[in-house]
Amino acid sequence: MSTNQKHLYISEKPSVAQEFAKALKVDLKKHDGYLEGDDTIITWCVGHLITMSYPDKYDASLKRWSIDTLPFLPVDFKYEVIPSVSKQFNTVKMLLNREDVDVIYVCTDSGREGEYIYRLVDQEAGVAPDKIRKRVWIDSQTEEEILRGIREAKPLNEYDLLSDSAYLRAKEDYLMGINFSRILTLKYAYSIKPLFNDKYTAISVGRVMTCVLGMIVRREREIRSFIKMPFYKLSGSFSKGDGNLAAEWRVMPGSEYADHPKLYKDIGFTDKEIAEELRNKLSSFPTGEVFSIERKKEKKNPPMLFNLAEAQNECAKLFKISPNDTLGIIQDLYEKKLVTYPRTDARVLSTAVSKEIHKNLKGLESLPYASDIAANILTKGLHKDLAKSRYVNDKQITDHYAIIPTGQGFGNLNRLSDLHVKVYEVIVRRFLAIFYPAAEYMKNNVSVGVDHEVFTAGVKSLNKPGYLEVMNYTFFKGKQPQEDREGDEDAEDTSGDISGMINSLKKGDILDIKGFEIKEGETTPPKRYNSGSMILAMENAGQLIEDEELRAQIKGSGIGTSATRAEILNKLINKDYVKLNKKTQILTPTLMGELIFDIVNISIRSLLNPELTASWEKGLTQVCNGDISSDEYMTKLTDFVKKKTEMVKQVSGQVRIKDLYNNIRAYYK
Repeated sequence: MSTNQKHLYISEKPSVAQEFAKALKVDLKKHDGYLEGDDTIITWCVGHLITMSYPDKYDASLKRWSIDTLPFLPVDFKYEVIPSVSKQFNTVKMLLNREDVDVIYVCTDSGREGEYIYRLVDQEAGVAPDKIRKRVWIDSQTEEEILRGIREAKPLNEYDLLSDSAYLRAKEDYLMGINFSRILTLKYAYSIKPLFNDKYTAISVGRVMTCVLGMIVRREREIRSFIKMPFYKLSGSFSKGDGNLAAEWRVMPGSEYADHPKLYKDIGFTDKEIAEELRNKLSSFPTGEVFSIERKKEKKNPPMLFNLAEAQNECAKLFKISPNDTLGIIQDLYEKKLVTYPRTDARVLSTAVSKEIHKNLKGLESLPYASDIAANILTKGLHKDLAKSRYVNDKQITDHYAIIPTGQGFGNLNRLSDLHVKVYEVIVRRFLAIFYPAAEYMKNNVSVGVDHEVFTAGVKSLNKPGYLEVMNYTFFKGKQPQEDREGDEDAEDTSGDISGMINSLKKGDILDIKGFEIKEGETTPPKRYNSGSMILAMENAGQLIEDEELRAQIKGSGIGTSATRAEILNKLINKDYVKLNKKTQILTPTLMGELIFDIVNISIRSLLNPELTASWEKGLTQVCNGDISSDEYMTKLTDFVKKKTEMVKQVSGQVRIKDLYNNIRAYYK
């Protein structure tokens, strides 16, 4: 490269720019807002430098909110520099347009939002269209990955579809937010004002935010309307020699109670008298007979790798921290070269990465709690068939693969908080676990017949720990958290250590009946969302799918993206529509939040529909994939906004907001 030509690298933030400077190994002089050497310039944004203009920038009269000027649907959108960062924008603009800069390397975060950040800067800086622009796409900030990203940088126009989807996402949030918030505020805010100490409050709604509010409010109302129901189970105590067995009655074909109207599931009754009737009837029998023994092995595979949503859910459970805190911590770990890119939806690795995974493992040999595990994997070659496993699938990766440790950057751990170190360990152990075999259990079930009724008992014991050997977190001072129980009644050990008793039994054995006992239980309401489970529900389009395997099978877009879900929850909390208990991470609606829900429910109900909200996100993915055009999407969007705004405008008379308020106020006294 001749001395009068320079390459310009533009990153998303100063800290990332420093990593590029280190990787390039060139002499750079520090200037105000950039670094420069003989043939290299590195500069940075500070997050977003450009924002969409409010309506009054199109027409000053639009500063005053009026029903007559809605819907607001500009053909050409206006943008402006954010005042607080105008100095850095001017620096970046100057550098982008310097005549000696012949190639621009776009190094903003490798994702839709990072793409949008740069494209807006390029647009507003008026960069010449013939200037060469290359996109650096990396999965971590290690020196090796940065240099690979620069070496393999593609022309920026190969990411035009991603850029299109980014612009559309912003326009969608802008148009729905501006129009729906204004029309609902104009219609209903003055009715709300006297209910909240005459404090005028604009009604804030959005494509994703309002949908999430709806999920939280609906769950709260399900809990309120839930009526606890008692149920009664019958337990039998059986013996043979010195052994004792406690077993639970279950309705089976041939039972006198098979079609009884008072059955509770298949394990008891809603009426205590029926349970007593059964107990009295069976008490006349001195013995029962073992009529079936089932012994089977079960395997539980190591969990899939972390995407951001899974990491946020896990950290909410382990450390009671918010999704936003988790994202911030993993972002710090990423910037310190410790882990790969955090804002990912994938839970698998690419084939290319799997072939180089020995490097990550080799690096982890320097980490005290991981050294023996990593060495064992490498020595035994447990990593060699990774590409053939379920943890590698190129088809399940869009922008980035799962979050894994790089095997580098350990020196930075000493400069991070204790919580950072714990979260890093969680990521490391989840990664190491995939190289270990499944945990193996032995599940023993016995069925005892008394007359025509059946009592079952079961015990599940761990035969081979497999990957569970890896999951012993160093930060737990006492007992490690147990794996989730299976949940099926017959898998539970109902009498302490009964495995020896069950193992000694065989079909046809006669057992003495020591007695029967009625146990009372109570149905439980749905659980409130916590911040972690809410993120999972958003990822799965409104469904809270807790089962690991089932989640892996769910395909399609969720509500929001991995990069925005934590921010959406924060917005609801900051607007006081939702409260977050910081100790438990439980989410509950506020009185105002519930009232906003009711107002949206009677005006623009589709905003509360998770499936519809997810379909918009899916549409953006289709734009990104080239399945539909930006124009098609934009037409659908403007039609939707226009139709819904006009519907609200045409509502005759004021909805009785006070009635809605009174219906929910009692719950907040």
